[in-house]
Amino acid sequence: MSYEIQKTDAEWRAQLTPEEYHVLREAGTERPFVGEYTDTKTVGVYSCRACGAELFSSETKFDSHCGWPSYYAPLAEDRVEYIEDNSLGMRRVEVRCATCGGHLGHVFEGEGYGTPTDQRYCINSISLTLKPAE
Repeated sequence: MSYEIQKTDAEWRAQLTPEEYHVLREAGTERPFVGEYTDTKTVGVYSCRACGAELFSSETKFDSHCGWPSYYAPLAEDRVEYIEDNSLGMRRVEVRCATCGGHLGHVFEGEGYGTPTDQRYCINSISLTLKPAE
């Protein structure tokens, strides 16, 4: 894919911590229940930690008790991209930042959460930066 923000591997490694690099550039996953934003109730906008693109609003964040921050929708559909992920012997849909291609997490449907979209965007805290509302 071609992204608006493109950097070399060396540039990403210089910008990101090893943990951030592993999740955002290598599609890793942070451990559950340890992320900075898992239980955060702060009102604001969540942006991609790699490029600053605004991705999710606190208005769509909900308690899924899955160990990672969960949202029922992105700010707009063009802010994220979806990639079929058949690793780990199951079909999942990977969610990436549409601006830089950074791995954010996965989106799941039909789990029975009482959300308007019946979707759970299960996103790694380390992939995000929260900008609190003024």
